[in-house]
Amino acid sequence: MPKRRATVQSDDESVGGTPASKRARTDDSDAASPAPAPARRASKGKSRRRDEDDDDDDDEQEDAEDSGEADRQLEEQFGATIRANYESKQKTSGGVAEFGIIEAIQLQQFMCHQALTFNFGPQMNFIIGHNGSGKSAVLTAITVALGGKAAATGRGNGLKSFIREGQAAAEVTIMLKNQGEEAYKPKEYGKSIVINRRFTKEGNSSWKIKSKDGRVISTKKEELAAICDHMNIQVDNPMNVLTQDSARQFLSASTPNDKYKFFLRGTQLSQLSDEYTACLANVSATNRVLAQKKEAIPDLKASLKEATARFEEASKARDQARKADTLKKELAWAHVKAKETEMQKQQEEVAKQERRLPKIQEQIDQANAERTVIDESMVELEKEHDAIGTRDHLKDQKSKITQKIKVNQDESRALHDDIKNINNEIRGVDATIEGYQDQIAKEMKRADNESARKGIQDQIKAARDEATAADDDINKVLAELQPMEAQLKQLRTDSENAQRQANDLRGEIMKCDAAIQNCEKAERDRYAAYGNNIQQVVQRIEQTRWHGMKPIGPLGVHVKLLKPEYGDFLRLQLGQQLTSFAVTDSRDQGTLKKMLADANNQQTMIHRFSPDLFDYQQGEPPQQVLTVLRALEIDDPHVLRILINKLGIESRVLAPTRQEAEQILRQLGQGQAWSRDGFNLVRWADGGESSVPSGGGRPNPMLLAAKATDEIKRYLAEKQQRETEYRNADMQAKDLQRQWNLLRQEQERLEAKHRNFDEKRYRAKNRSVQLQKQLNADVPVHLGAIRDQLEESENQKVKLLAQVADIVSQKAELDAKNAELLAEREKIQREIDEFDGVKDAAKNKIMKEVEKRTKLNSNIEHWQKKLEEEQKKVDEAKHAAGILEQEFTEWTAKAEEYCERVEAKRTPDAVQKQLQSVQLALQAREEQQGATVEDMTVEVNKAKDRLDKAQNDLSQMSALNRALKDSLTSRLARWQEFRRHIALRCKIVFSLHLSQRGYYGKVMFDHEKETLQLKVQTDDQAATQGRSRDKDPRSLSGGEKSFSTICLLLSLWESIGCPLRCLDEFDVFMDAVNRRISMKMMIDAANSSDKKQYILITPQDMNNIAPGPTVRVQRMSDPERNQGILHFGS
Repeated sequence: MPKRRATVQSDDESVGGTPASKRARTDDSDAASPAPAPARRASKGKSRRRDEDDDDDDDEQEDAEDSGEADRQLEEQFGATIRANYESKQKTSGGVAEFGIIEAIQLQQFMCHQALTFNFGPQMNFIIGHNGSGKSAVLTAITVALGGKAAATGRGNGLKSFIREGQAAAEVTIMLKNQGEEAYKPKEYGKSIVINRRFTKEGNSSWKIKSKDGRVISTKKEELAAICDHMNIQVDNPMNVLTQDSARQFLSASTPNDKYKFFLRGTQLSQLSDEYTACLANVSATNRVLAQKKEAIPDLKASLKEATARFEEASKARDQARKADTLKKELAWAHVKAKETEMQKQQEEVAKQERRLPKIQEQIDQANAERTVIDESMVELEKEHDAIGTRDHLKDQKSKITQKIKVNQDESRALHDDIKNINNEIRGVDATIEGYQDQIAKEMKRADNESARKGIQDQIKAARDEATAADDDINKVLAELQPMEAQLKQLRTDSENAQRQANDLRGEIMKCDAAIQNCEKAERDRYAAYGNNIQQVVQRIEQTRWHGMKPIGPLGVHVKLLKPEYGDFLRLQLGQQLTSFAVTDSRDQGTLKKMLADANNQQTMIHRFSPDLFDYQQGEPPQQVLTVLRALEIDDPHVLRILINKLGIESRVLAPTRQEAEQILRQLGQGQAWSRDGFNLVRWADGGESSVPSGGGRPNPMLLAAKATDEIKRYLAEKQQRETEYRNADMQAKDLQRQWNLLRQEQERLEAKHRNFDEKRYRAKNRSVQLQKQLNADVPVHLGAIRDQLEESENQKVKLLAQVADIVSQKAELDAKNAELLAEREKIQREIDEFDGVKDAAKNKIMKEVEKRTKLNSNIEHWQKKLEEEQKKVDEAKHAAGILEQEFTEWTAKAEEYCERVEAKRTPDAVQKQLQSVQLALQAREEQQGATVEDMTVEVNKAKDRLDKAQNDLSQMSALNRALKDSLTSRLARWQEFRRHIALRCKIVFSLHLSQRGYYGKVMFDHEKETLQLKVQTDDQAATQGRSRDKDPRSLSGGEKSFSTICLLLSLWESIGCPLRCLDEFDVFMDAVNRRISMKMMIDAANSSDKKQYILITPQDMNNIAPGPTVRVQRMSDPERNQGILHFGS
């Protein structure tokens, strides 16, 4: 149905109206000014158009159809179908509306309610309660909350009158259902829309339109109007919300004209009628304007004729004037051409200068890229430098060892001096012993009883010989025991080494088992070697949009090993780089880092690289030298250049041993190398060298693997070899342990023999001492004293010899310790020297990068200044070009306004000179005629333009007006067709509703007189009079009249699309029977209606109505004695 834009007036008369959406509303003034029948207006409009526009008389035809006959034919054509559809509809249950119905209402300080909340059902809702309980306030609140006018409620003149007595403000909140496919902005509002309106005593009013969860979506009335438009809610339509006063008037005292107006307003036909009336008025006004314009045409023609005559009088000067005009045109376009040439030169200058900018910017970008690479390299070099650490701990070790060496040397010199002193004492003791022995020999010669003493002396000699023999045996045993201790120690060391080797081999076997498992895992997942869930990361990379190139990684996927003998070493050296990823745009780095972190790969490195595929061949050594790059196969050029930038693989030499690597670097003069035996080597151009261990670690066997099956075979073979070596090492360890056990047993046997010989020597010496004492008893006293002194000197010599042996042993131990300390100090000194070389090398690398960076910064600063200078020149040139372009555009526009484009081949000066000559000749002729040819030409052109414009406007407006009349005629015909169909449906449904009570009746429409009359025959009349007479509703009883009017209202409700049906005190005049049947009819209508909600208010009891899933009864509490009183305006 067509809708017109309407201005919604404020419910408070003191507040001005605000613009609303295009939702159609019916103003209160419609009830006071009945709309004329469109058919009659159309007829009058045609008469006026025949008087005002004679050109359209042939197109107009009068509609000669008889309205009554047409209605009968319409009923015969569609009556049976309407009845059948209605009866079929009554047998089925209507669907529940998904949107546009009221779920709940809440009143705060509104009218007589302090706080009231109702939850409505989706179909039939009854609100009951005693008089004065505030039932009608619910309909008033619905009207107010949904944007209706306060006057339409019949309960007050403004919003202020709805505020409860003694309160400053009131609030009304309505919850509208908002579900299904046609819901209004479901993402913002959700399944319900909450509309809250608050107004105060001061006249302020505000809306809050919220989502179901309470979020305020809008506070504008326009949004509410849009919601009502979308849900087809027409709160001011009297058929949708019939208030108490309207219902009472409609039920009891409405006239046929009132009913007809109610019918037109309820079905919105009156709104269309008003709009069509306005359209007819506009068409008529346009016709009058066109008639006035038509009257001006002869005057315009006369004006053109007069100007043309004057122009023809000056025809003799026309050629000269035309020539002057042509020269003026040529002069205008000559100036434009000159300006265009100047502009093009300036634009060429701008383009020339702009071509310099990319070259300068390219220099800056290149320098920035190089600086970025250097910055990254410096970070890596600084990490390497910091990782080297300091040499303080080596110096501390060397200082401590030097101190120990000094202490040991001092002790060794002291022991040497002790040995020297004791040897001097031994020589003195030897001299003393020799003197004592000479004295004893002399005394023994003087002894007389030589034979008696001879036997004792023989026994003493035998005892001494036995002691000497025991000493010899002891010395032999000691000679055997002395090397045995070293042999035991060596066997223990060899056994431990062999056992350690066996344990290491057992660890290698376990590593092989783990490597085989990893290779089997890699055979199932090619990314298993590079981290956790890397395959998922790669898939996410493929699915994500990136700022730069798609990230590359892991880098090891693109790297294969060509030299298997270097496999484990390169896996260890390149491991961290092979598991890394790379991006070209720093903005992508955070996204990729999060992806890796999500997959539990927080330690994976991410490089940033430039996609520039630079040439690296100049940095490679001769072809016969093996480098890291030549030991690998890399299938991605970007990965190749990343590894070159990070590790210099194109120039880093590979060699089996440290010595071979040093030899190759000496041949090359400088460079870096890795040796397979675990060293990083550097040689500088000045001849300095450095080599440090490359560090330990366990390589990942799955990296750089060409095929997992080949690696499994290799590790199985290695495992078999290690198992053989383990068995040999274990057997060797057990054999060495057995040898140690046998040698230890031999040592224990010899130590037992040593104890036996020592005991034998002790007994022999003791016997010799006893016999000597016996012999001494027979010699002179002084000889015994000499022998005692001799024995004492011999004992002293034995002690001194023992001291010498002990000191010699101590000195030997000190000398051995010193030798070890000296060797250790020499080793530490070598490490210090190597450390200084590595440290200096790392520092030199950093300094070289710093020099490069400083140079690049200087270059960047130079090029940036150059770029600013060139940019300034470009800006100035652009500014000049802009001015010239603007002047060219303005001159061109002015020239085009003056005349069409003319090809200008001469300069403006040449054209100007000829023009002046022609103008002087033309001026002389014009002085004779009294007017210029140019002025007359302009006058003729203006007169012709005015005539052409007037004729064109008249023709176009006439055509437009005819099109509007045709369209309006078609719309009026459709309007009449709508009215006839709606009236027919109303008639049929009305009679069907009356039949529910056993009545017979009909609705009579007179569209010309704009009346709607009801004719009803009750059951008693049918019994006594038949159907010969119909009753006028005014002669019916109150209940019969209310019932028949309810039937009319239900039939009208069938013709509107609003989902709401609100009716107040519909049964106030009904008796019990009519009320019961009316209730049943309305409940059945609600049940059969599709997606409609009914809210009916009655003060009567509802005991005869059983609430169910489609019927809900809300009961108002009785009024309180201290309830507020509403003050209505008089």
